[in-house]
Amino acid sequence: MLVNSPAFEEAAAIARQTPTLGVGLHFNLVTGRPLTDVATLADPRTGQFHPLAELARRALVGRVSPEDVRRECDAQLAALARAGIAITHLDSHRHAHALPGVLPAVLASARAARIRIVRKPLDRPTADVVASAKMLALRASWRVASRTLGAEDRALLSGSPTFRGIGLQGALDVERRLLALFDRLPAGATELMLHPGYDDATLAAQDPYRSERERELAALRSPLVVERLTRGDIRLVNFAGLGR
Repeated sequence: MLVNSPAFEEAAAIARQTPTLGVGLHFNLVTGRPLTDVATLADPRTGQFHPLAELARRALVGRVSPEDVRRECDAQLAALARAGIAITHLDSHRHAHALPGVLPAVLASARAARIRIVRKPLDRPTADVVASAKMLALRASWRVASRTLGAEDRALLSGSPTFRGIGLQGALDVERRLLALFDRLPAGATELMLHPGYDDATLAAQDPYRSERERELAALRSPLVVERLTRGDIRLVNFAGLGR
């Protein structure tokens, strides 16, 4: 859940009414306004976060303050907790926590808040050239960002499940790709990243990923996908139940 988004209060109310839903922090450093004073993360002219490309550029040349990242991550986790949400895991919008200078601070914040799972966004390259390029870029960034991690950070990340889903983003044939992915899942826990939702004015004002969300929602609801998930070889869990 993004805590600094226009629909946060509504989403939190729905989550409180659905106690079986596992809710994590979708840590946001790339859209809207920060909750704290973070000079190295925001444009001084607008007060808005730098977009991802600018954040990545600044991170790669050492112009992102880990203290700013930690302060903002602490604030976003606290906002979610104040809303009455039991936080099950942490990931980030546009995978920004995979950047150098960002990852160690996010992990420190997660440890302090006793978050058990932090996403490792390391998907497996496929025949999709665009998706594979993104996967490889994320792997390269993660490799650099991980160089300074200590034993506590690595222990926290060791509990992260296998990650899949980048190859589904923006696909016209989400249902087919989803079914194929289910048949190739490795043993153990796998996190599946999707962005199902409805296209409306609130979404249009903050995110260009719109009709794609409705395609993903339709794929998840399709009879073929529902049937595949009931065969008995896949068990659906949320992060609170992972490893139990």
